Amino acid sequence: QVQLVESGGGLVQPGGSLRLSCATSGSIFRFNAMAWYRQAPGKQRELVAHISSGGTNYPESVKGRFTISRDRADNTLYLQMNSLKSEDTAIYYCNVAHMGFMYWGQGTQVTVSS
Repeated sequence: QVQLVESGGGLVQPGGSLRLSCATSGSIFRFNAMAWYRQAPGKQRELVAHISSGGTNYPESVKGRFTISRDRADNTLYLQMNSLKSEDTAIYYCNVAHMGFMYWGQGTQVTVSS
């Protein structure tokens, strides 16, 4: 069983920054890959960042603004979000595939508005 707990969401003005955290149960490096997704109202869930031993990947919509990282010391996945735009408003979810199962956190709301 894998538990994922996100935090760090909130209300921020356009152009601002937030850092999301995803605390995991057990060693984070037992997962080959981890990711952040988001889902805006009325839209499908979409991938915003992916990290593995091979590196990181981002869609064009967030490339250069978002950075995914993971910390062995505290078993936490991070998403640093800079230059936020109103279209970044969504619920953000931490994700991992492990031993044939897909795990999701409960999500954290990010609202970008003036």
